[in-house]
Amino acid sequence: MAQSSVLSGLDRVREWQADFYRDLHQHPELSHAEQRTAGKVADRLADLGWQVHRNVGGTGVVGLLANGDGPVVLLRADMDALPMREETGLPYASTVTGDADSSDENAEPATEQPVAHGCGHDMHVTCLLGAAALLADGRDSWAGTVVAVFQPAEETGDGASAMIEDRLASIIPQPDVAFAQHVLPFPAGQIATRTGPALSAADSMRITLHGRGGHGSMPQATVDPVVLAAMIIVRLQTVISRETSPAETAVLTVGSIQDGTKSNVIADQAVLQLNLRTYSERTRAKVLDAIRRIVIAECQASDCPRDPDFELFDRFPLTDNDAETTERVAAAFADFFGDSAGDLDQQTASEDFSDLPDAFDIPYSYWGVGCIDPEDYRTAVQSGRVDQDIPVNHSPSFAPVIQPTCDVGTQALVIATLAWLGTDR
Repeated sequence: MAQSSVLSGLDRVREWQADFYRDLHQHPELSHAEQRTAGKVADRLADLGWQVHRNVGGTGVVGLLANGDGPVVLLRADMDALPMREETGLPYASTVTGDADSSDENAEPATEQPVAHGCGHDMHVTCLLGAAALLADGRDSWAGTVVAVFQPAEETGDGASAMIEDRLASIIPQPDVAFAQHVLPFPAGQIATRTGPALSAADSMRITLHGRGGHGSMPQATVDPVVLAAMIIVRLQTVISRETSPAETAVLTVGSIQDGTKSNVIADQAVLQLNLRTYSERTRAKVLDAIRRIVIAECQASDCPRDPDFELFDRFPLTDNDAETTERVAAAFADFFGDSAGDLDQQTASEDFSDLPDAFDIPYSYWGVGCIDPEDYRTAVQSGRVDQDIPVNHSPSFAPVIQPTCDVGTQALVIATLAWLGTDR
């Protein structure tokens, strides 16, 4: 069978994957700065016989492997790391520092800070390269074209769109389907799929409230933005509890309030920063409208001298898995992984993978790969301390166990590809 033939080379791939992963983990790079990672990826693809395009959308890498007539399958891995200090204690832990990149003109100036692969993108890259090696060696067992997209800047939400806006559509054939995966904090060796909305859409909003400053002893001559901000924060809680159906999932967080400099000075403005997660465009639009309505009304009630300013930033699309595509992938996983293949819970995390298939108007599926040591996870479950003892993505203690995580992630990409391209499909 195609799967057995292509995956028979896994032992050979495994010989270099662990060292490649450790190297990436020890040398993380921030969004839009993945030069070293991209270089290693491109060189490896070229050595494997893939046609390679470098610097797509900045630091993105695209590999093409054409093998006769057949469908075109797009596989994607993200490459960037996070501005955070690693605290895993691993012998290959990152000690790298770098300048954070930001497209947000209101952000603080870039400063040197620790960098770490706290989300597992180094594992995604390693798995896709492993799948690329297996597919290159196993061309007798499949027909069609595989496109391997190594995407920059997922963490900032603009890496996929940067590749699209650059020249992605001109260097690859029209894909028929797209796949991506992400390591998640459940036991390594397991894999999980989900039809429909799998990851939430995300919107961050900066709201500037305009009051009238003055002396703290003479509040009657002011419009206090601190009081105004407090009223808005309280009222915003009702958007989810009273304006959103219990059947809908939505999360609204006020993550930051900036106002004032001294105890007896009433400032003339306050800045709120909000984050919204939703699973449908209807709910997304409704909640964003409600936020604006409430903020404007509270400003009018406080007799603000001018209307508030709204700015949307760090926006991520909904990841909405095509049902037919995902069912086909899930069936292939169940055949290969058996009881280790299951259902993925809906995730409130967000990312920009879906910008790629949406740009080509093609179906896609995005699944989760377990990466936590199974014994550690079992112990945490037995003690009722999963939330306390199991590090999640973006935690300074998060780091996938290399095996069996790498094997499962590599196998999954191959199996999904062969479900479309395998000569025995």
